[in-house]
Amino acid sequence: MISFNTSFKLRMHRLLVFCCLLFISTGLMAQELSCGVSINTQQLKTTDPKVFRTLETAITEFMNTRKWTPDSFQPEERIECEFIITIVEELSSDKFRAQVSIVSRRPVYGTDYNTTLLNTVDKDWEFQYVEYQPLEFNEAAFISNLTSMLAYYAYIIIGMDYDTFSPKGGETYYQKAYTIVSQASNREERGWKSFEGNRNRYWLINNLTDPRYAAIRDVAYKYHRLALDKMSEDQPKPVGEVTKALQALDNLNRAQPNSMVVQLFFAAKSDEIAGIYSKALPAERTKAVGYLLRLDPLNTEKYQALLSGK
Repeated sequence: MISFNTSFKLRMHRLLVFCCLLFISTGLMAQELSCGVSINTQQLKTTDPKVFRTLETAITEFMNTRKWTPDSFQPEERIECEFIITIVEELSSDKFRAQVSIVSRRPVYGTDYNTTLLNTVDKDWEFQYVEYQPLEFNEAAFISNLTSMLAYYAYIIIGMDYDTFSPKGGETYYQKAYTIVSQASNREERGWKSFEGNRNRYWLINNLTDPRYAAIRDVAYKYHRLALDKMSEDQPKPVGEVTKALQALDNLNRAQPNSMVVQLFFAAKSDEIAGIYSKALPAERTKAVGYLLRLDPLNTEKYQALLSGK
């Protein structure tokens, strides 16, 4: 016969084992995104700001607790991103117009530095929300402009991250974003249609999936895996890889001028690239600046300063 004390110890041992397995399982099944969300309501006139504090919590949970991929992530591997939502107009008691600043980052191997992958502002977001309503999303059908917008950018962020770790690794998630655009294309809300402008959700996913712009995805991999991730090992060679990436972008820009994805690349990378070439050999720096002045004229002054050594 097993004594009370022995039986108790056995039960406690099993409980401890179960808790350890649960902890390990939870770590392995951590969701993909570590998304910070903030909502600016300074322009509100009638709606109770409390509604948006509830929405802020709901969006945070939607982005961070939903499983977006079949892959296993450790908690520390989650993709860092941030949504700053500014409510710019109250269209009705439960319908709003907003603009969203979206940033995502990825760690650089061997350093404590995080490089920016996406830095953009979406100015065409209208959505309906009643306090405490659940945020529902279905890949097979359009449910709301609120969750379709969030899911679209979740897939864009994941796709961009995956593209930096393996060649065209984000394809599956770009296709999911493309499906969301297709489902929303007959809706009245703006941002999903090609004819509404040349820099919106439609054109972003178009550029990321159209073979004519395939070079941007090759650059995403080579710039991050062959250059940034190796900077701490051997600087001259990785800097040369950055120059090759700029040459590929220059070729793309000549074939497809003013593409959205090239503009977004430099919105995320201009300061970083200037920092890389500030320490490069003069010949490499001069070659790179030639590309940069054509590719990113908005930052001409920043790149010209590289030539003067400032």
